[in-house]
Amino acid sequence: MSSRYKLVFFVPVAATDAVLNHLFSRYPTALGKIGNYQHCAFVTRGTGQFRPCDGANPTIGTVDTLEHVGEDRVEIVVNDGGDQADLKGAIRELKQIHPYEEVAYDVYKLEGF
Repeated sequence: MSSRYKLVFFVPVAATDAVLNHLFSRYPTALGKIGNYQHCAFVTRGTGQFRPCDGANPTIGTVDTLEHVGEDRVEIVVNDGGDQADLKGAIRELKQIHPYEEVAYDVYKLEGF
């Protein structure tokens, strides 16, 4: 039985389009497809903060310095065939294409009403 999830992740503003386009091209029927619409996403702009610790290799910022970065919160629907293969594949792909060493993301299971 198929399942639907919402994948939420945070990405630097300059990388949002590239990350979304890559994910949509790799999973055209599983990601961002709602009814007769494709590439659906909700993007909210905000500011992320982090302090890289010893051993980190930050894309932005320096070790032991608090950093503030303009980021987008991206929300997309994942239509999974039921075995979570599309969901897990999309997360793997996100981790590979995302510019950060550590990707902040959440997954929510959606209920059908």
